[in-house]
Amino acid sequence: MACSSPRDKPVRFAVVGGGVAGVTCAEQVSKIIEDFDVEEQPSSLLEEKYPNLKVVHAAVKSLQANDHVLLTEKGAKVSYEKLCLCNGARPRLLIQDNPHVLGIRDTDSAQDFQKRLSKAKRVLVVGNGGIALELVYEVEGCEVIWAIKDKAIGNTFFDAGAAQFLIPSLGADKPEKAITCKRSRYTTEAPGASDPPCADAGEPGQSGPSAEPGSALGPDWHEGISLRGAEEKVSHKVCVECECEIQKIYSKEEFMLSPLHQSSDMGTWLVYVQLTNGKIYGCDFIVSATGVVPNTEPFLPGNKFELAEDGGFLVDDHMRTSEPDVFAAGDVCSAGWEPGPLWQQMRLWTQARQMGWYAGRCMAADVLGEPIELDFCFELFTHVTKFFNYKVVLLGKYNAQGLGQNHELLVRCSKGMEYVKVVLSGGRMMGAVLIGETDLEETFENLILNQMDLSAYGEDLLNPGIDIEDYFD
Repeated sequence: MACSSPRDKPVRFAVVGGGVAGVTCAEQVSKIIEDFDVEEQPSSLLEEKYPNLKVVHAAVKSLQANDHVLLTEKGAKVSYEKLCLCNGARPRLLIQDNPHVLGIRDTDSAQDFQKRLSKAKRVLVVGNGGIALELVYEVEGCEVIWAIKDKAIGNTFFDAGAAQFLIPSLGADKPEKAITCKRSRYTTEAPGASDPPCADAGEPGQSGPSAEPGSALGPDWHEGISLRGAEEKVSHKVCVECECEIQKIYSKEEFMLSPLHQSSDMGTWLVYVQLTNGKIYGCDFIVSATGVVPNTEPFLPGNKFELAEDGGFLVDDHMRTSEPDVFAAGDVCSAGWEPGPLWQQMRLWTQARQMGWYAGRCMAADVLGEPIELDFCFELFTHVTKFFNYKVVLLGKYNAQGLGQNHELLVRCSKGMEYVKVVLSGGRMMGAVLIGETDLEETFENLILNQMDLSAYGEDLLNPGIDIEDYFD
């Protein structure tokens, strides 16, 4: 939790949460605006950088919104003028309190995964989002069973065509040198290197240091750590089970007593999984990578927050919740304004940072009585990441979200090199997926924003013999 003055005095601004949204919001309301890389680091560095900022390492026990008061688990009372909730989301686990099911969300859970993996010969990954995509590709020395409910991998980000482009990478040898992704890096401080990190300030409603989940992992979370299992003879082995979900999870003891054990020769494993497609796998542990749930519960008792259908705090176009003087940003909130035709909310680090920055501006403008317009970052959805060692750029309505049947797709694919998909509606570019080193992101971003009529160009828009960058730039 960050405050704009010492904790024993009323504060003008209070920010709950130590992830990218919280840090960005705290920096913004501290009146210093600059570009920065997000790292998990000692809170003293933030306090040195911003003398009017105080970081409090404590989980929030309750919020009394009518009285503008926060109470912490340590008994501290924080009175505020404006509050921003940036406490993120928690993993949507397949099953709670099962020692064989692990959710990966923060640094501690990633380290737990690394420790378990080092002794594992087979793991089962459930989910089809970003964490799952990264895991199944990065893990070596361990067989991976990947269970997804969709027809194709990466359904959150890709269509079936892009999935087919990426699938061969699961069976191919990984390059010795990974590609460089030109964006801010997200790294972590070595455990015990110094004071407790700011990003582990904890999410409200938890008690005890070990029970406090930290902020969400960034896209580079696996860089610099070993993701290798116990099988020396296995380099990279992934089995994908599509269109299925987990029907039942058995402990070793339960499985040995079940009729399934009598009719199969599964070997001895710590946990067994029965899938809805009828297949049964034994494994050392299960990774639940099935998305997140906004962490709103700790703030609901005694307050009248309006929630969105996905459970997030509903915020207006100034990041205000339904409670007076309470703002929210990042994974914990849901955009309640009418989005532009080229933007949609996704719970990603890029949007958490943008929301935190904008929420800080809105809080300051509210105090100063100054008008503020919706930031330009909400005009066009953009996301840059890396999957299967390919650079991936997503722009606008990249999967034709909300366009119905009123759209057409143009695709260019060079096996093992690049995959380019453009979404057109009424002759105008509405979105794009770029996989590989295409160098088209800036050109396509401009074409999407200026909504130029491209009907006359037809399929030549993606003709590799035409230098589209020079043509439109």
